Amino acid sequence: MKISCVILTMGNRIAELDRAVESALTQTDGDIEVVIVGNGADVPALTARPFPGSAATIKTVRLEHNAGIPEGRNRGVQECSGDIVLFLDDDGWYANSKVAAHVRERFTHEPDLAVISFRVMDPEGGSVQRRHVPRLRAGDPERSSPVTTFLGGACAIRKSAFLQVGGLPEKFFYAHEETDLAWRLLGEGYRIEYDAETVMYHPLVLPSRHTDFFRLNARNRVWLARRNLPWPLAMFYLLNWVVLTLVRERSMPAIKSWFRGFFEGLREPAGERRPMAWRTAWRMLRLGRPPIV
Repeated sequence: MKISCVILTMGNRIAELDRAVESALTQTDGDIEVVIVGNGADVPALTARPFPGSAATIKTVRLEHNAGIPEGRNRGVQECSGDIVLFLDDDGWYANSKVAAHVRERFTHEPDLAVISFRVMDPEGGSVQRRHVPRLRAGDPERSSPVTTFLGGACAIRKSAFLQVGGLPEKFFYAHEETDLAWRLLGEGYRIEYDAETVMYHPLVLPSRHTDFFRLNARNRVWLARRNLPWPLAMFYLLNWVVLTLVRERSMPAIKSWFRGFFEGLREPAGERRPMAWRTAWRMLRLGRPPIV
């Protein structure tokens, strides 16, 4: 199975991008095709190159404006010739050279496996942020398990499954686009796995560093529910997140931004609605994360 790797960049982290590309090109048994998408920016010149005699290649794509993460990744997938697509953040890199071989082995022998979510580690202290373990019981990041969502910048996806459900929802721009895709994949009978053996390094950063994080987080939760959940579950899901936000968040500006996004999500079109079957919701409950949290 051929492997491609899609890396988004804004062109402002050249050294980090160089490191990310090199970590993909130097995979053993890899010959990875790297597709770099300049999201509203030129792809900078890099020093990373495939080994002499390697079948690895580098493609570059430039989008005219910052189209957001889901559209940027969708555009990258369009350029991929691989059966498996790795999504890698431009400031992340693979911890060792065996990631591609491990991923290929799993996808080859597990035809119902759609996504592998990687273990993300801080290169400085080796710690793992709770949000990087995509399950409710995140206390042991070294334990692999089936999950119901995944990390968009640290994963491997079966391209045919990705295309079957329509890829990432481009309207989302940023936040929860992976969960939208994951829920639709689960509805088609695929599996998603958190695999602690596949490790990616990433600096310790908070998602709230983005200016519109709270607004987009809330708006996209509403869209996620409107697009994918039966109405009783959608109302329960949204009520649950209103309560959790009020309990957890201490910053009044953040709360105001969150509710601004929440009502925006109710007003604005969410895109195509394809509510999951109740058997899919039951399956998610058995996996430990029902679609209400």
